[in-house]
Amino acid sequence: MVKSISADNWSASQNTALRITPHLSINDTGVLQDDNRLSVSDDHLSINKPKLSRPIFPSLPYSPYASPSVSPSASPRLRRQPTKESHSVQISSGTENFTQLNQYRLKNEIGKGSYGIVKLAYSEEDAVSYAMKILSKKKLIRKGGFSKPPPARNGKPVPKTPLERVYREIAILKKLDHPNVVHLVEVLDDPNEDNLYMVFELVPNGPVIDVPTENPFSEDQSRIYLHDAILGIEYLHYQKIIHRDIKPSNLLLGNDGHIKIADFGVSDEFDGVDALLSNTAGTPAFMPPETLQDHSNKYHGKPLDIWSLGVTLYCFIYGRVPFTDNFILALHQKIKTQPVEFPPERAISDSLKDLLSRMLEKDPVKRISLPEIKIHPWVTLDGRIHLLSESDNCTLVEVTDEEISNSVRHLPKIETVILVKSMLKQKSFCNPYKSEEKKKKYKESGRSISSPAAFHEIDRSPSIPELPSVPDLDTE
Repeated sequence: MVKSISADNWSASQNTALRITPHLSINDTGVLQDDNRLSVSDDHLSINKPKLSRPIFPSLPYSPYASPSVSPSASPRLRRQPTKESHSVQISSGTENFTQLNQYRLKNEIGKGSYGIVKLAYSEEDAVSYAMKILSKKKLIRKGGFSKPPPARNGKPVPKTPLERVYREIAILKKLDHPNVVHLVEVLDDPNEDNLYMVFELVPNGPVIDVPTENPFSEDQSRIYLHDAILGIEYLHYQKIIHRDIKPSNLLLGNDGHIKIADFGVSDEFDGVDALLSNTAGTPAFMPPETLQDHSNKYHGKPLDIWSLGVTLYCFIYGRVPFTDNFILALHQKIKTQPVEFPPERAISDSLKDLLSRMLEKDPVKRISLPEIKIHPWVTLDGRIHLLSESDNCTLVEVTDEEISNSVRHLPKIETVILVKSMLKQKSFCNPYKSEEKKKKYKESGRSISSPAAFHEIDRSPSIPELPSVPDLDTE
């Protein structure tokens, strides 16, 4: 059993999952200590590998301090295939306890939410398993409360409906290509079907950490995961995207020990240097003070992601969020007024305290920026580790017209496929379902059944056999 693509209100399967948990550390000479441990979550199995020592080369794919497979813009890493779009969906019941949806075999459920489910999907085209997010468009529309968006009031934009946010998420994911950002493989959206299908790469280990937890990470392990998050967020900001919901459950852990940023449901695109936002979105415990102010409804997007990343780093170290309360308004007040506390039961370095304090600065103007985080002493291990530069880590995505045309696949109806196959088999463009008597008549006369005269004698009544109805995929 594998865990699922994670999103707000989506829960992973509770079954025991086999997980690889990397345990990496840096010694005083700048050498990486690798002590991976393969374990089952209920601690019934534990296999320790021998320790390995190797020098750190940030530009090489095995270094945990650079993006996997080097930079997205550097050779030999190839650009990913553009996201496919399918506007026709064919569903049938399989013979071995699975549902066939186009080329995908839908197997067990690996996640569930208020709008739909996530299922394990095996592709017969490339023999790879994916995570398919299945959403009900009707439920999303009903959740919005309006079939059409109401007019703006007092000059303020109306919040987007859930369905509009899903389509915005798709538009954002289609343009992204980075090893620390989850990859949207295909979108299946049939206008005649209620369900919308989003096929993601499978990140098998689920969220990097479940919060709250009694087993937080060490500083070294937290640093490794923070590096991945920094590079992923830098790439998003370079693409002029504010994530707005950075948190541990949206950082998914792959088998290679690196994390990928997921769930772009509340993200925003911007023009210029930074986004100027006004609406409130995200998870309350990870929202910065400027989004909770009553006197102002304008704030910048990049400092928002920095705050959320700071809360996430705090969770890595302490296993919980820095501000908690059972009531939302009381939680908002704590976020706005209370200083960050460092519990005495967990001793951390002064350098880490400095970084957390600057990331969780109440004033967004004074808050540390992402370029400053990349050169902070705790992040760089006092200068011994160097993250990729922005130019190496980021490349602006440009999609050609040819790529766009190749990424859209219009699948024909099954009736059309049967008709075309029958025509090809008979090597004739006439109706393949005409009566046997007419076929025999033209065969005896020696005339071709595709001759001009034959056209007028073709039976024009509906002749394609009616196919049995296809059951809908239940997402309840």
